[in-house]
Amino acid sequence: MTTLDGKALAQKVKERVRQEAAGLPRRPGLAMVLVGEDPASHVYVRGKSRDCEQCGIYGETYDLPENTTQTQLLALVEELNGREDIDGIIVELPLPAHLDERQVLEAVAPDKDVDCFHPFNAGKLFVGEKGFLPCTPAGIMELLEEYHIDPAGKRAVVVGRSNIVGKPVAMLLLMKDATVTICHSRTEGLAEICRQADILVAAVGKRGVLTADMVKEGAVVIDVAMNRDEDGKLCGDLDHATTAEKAAYLSPVPGGVGPMTRAVLMENTLFAAKKRQNLL
Repeated sequence: MTTLDGKALAQKVKERVRQEAAGLPRRPGLAMVLVGEDPASHVYVRGKSRDCEQCGIYGETYDLPENTTQTQLLALVEELNGREDIDGIIVELPLPAHLDERQVLEAVAPDKDVDCFHPFNAGKLFVGEKGFLPCTPAGIMELLEEYHIDPAGKRAVVVGRSNIVGKPVAMLLLMKDATVTICHSRTEGLAEICRQADILVAAVGKRGVLTADMVKEGAVVIDVAMNRDEDGKLCGDLDHATTAEKAAYLSPVPGGVGPMTRAVLMENTLFAAKKRQNLL
């Protein structure tokens, strides 16, 4: 079994971004907006801030209190939309329950939407136009490319239908000529469908939903989920010890898709900066 080392690939990607960013007339700028006290979100934003430093990207973090109003948050987004030194804006999810997540995400200017959450950019992805790619799905595709795994003609099964991972990764696999099935909580015969997958993407976010007996011998298994086990350690949707006995390739948790998600965010910020500086 070959481990798909996202940590090592992310370092290569970020070094490439650093070199390209250093050659721009103005360094790229990324604004990160965080609302509330969600512990995981704070960890993610700190990691993204370190990535910015490593890549030569100017990073600004806005740490807003839990009681921030919709009006206040939208006003900040609008201010950042107008900033010439800010090329990308991310609003860390989840937002506190009293805020309208969809309205906030749609308020981000499409040319600064480096998370690719805006319907405009999602639409461009759907029709195959060049633009931002969603960070986690694009990271998965870069991992496959790094290990010379060609999806063309393969049967790919994506378990999970979220707008952040499931739907867009299915679209990217389809663009690479895979035959794609999307499964979800109401899928009948899930185990049998998964056993047909040459490439299995587990993006449920619930430990134990998928088991090793649902994995085809010799499959490529991408475990996207970030769950916690009974000891509080990070784990994926699958038990990796048993899955490794069957899979030909397996992405670890942590150290697989997670680092690539952040690396693609840096790539998207660089892309936004180049476009806004008329270099593309």
